[in-house]
Amino acid sequence: MLDKIIDLDKELLVYLNSLGSERWDWLWLIITKQLYWTPIFLLVFYGLQKKIGLKKFGYYVLFIAVMILICDQTVNLFKYSFERLRPCNDLEIGEIIRRVKTSSSFSFFSGHATNSMASTVLTFMILKRYYKHAYLLFLFPLIFAYSRIYLGLHFPTDILTGYTFGAIAGFICFKLYAKYILRTS
Repeated sequence: MLDKIIDLDKELLVYLNSLGSERWDWLWLIITKQLYWTPIFLLVFYGLQKKIGLKKFGYYVLFIAVMILICDQTVNLFKYSFERLRPCNDLEIGEIIRRVKTSSSFSFFSGHATNSMASTVLTFMILKRYYKHAYLLFLFPLIFAYSRIYLGLHFPTDILTGYTFGAIAGFICFKLYAKYILRTS
């Protein structure tokens, strides 16, 4: 059963990765770097701070930092426990996919997907009462994590597992934030 899932995962990766073209590689290399998302993050942070106030925003930043630290360490624990090769290094498909970028670290599961989904869920849960279109925040993890497949760095299950773990982490973090910060000050 696991072998069948891995085979399907590889087939889906090959298909999704092959949708790319050299013409757009530069764009996906930009998309995959968190630094280039900074203007959007600052805009969201500004909107959040305006709605919840500076003190609660300070706590929000603390919660995000701790959550990302926990997510990163959990992802690393899984990566070095499973030691799944990245698609770009996988001997079975490494030569047939578009390897736009390479990395020597392990693949399962995606830290990019985990952290982007965790931070988006936490932020969305806070902002949804203030902004009708707060759901648009979810475009960030969708586009950001797809860049990892496009570049040949992650399998779809790496992304889906990262999304799942990140969504759970973000939701738990929101519940703690709501209990201790939103209701206490």
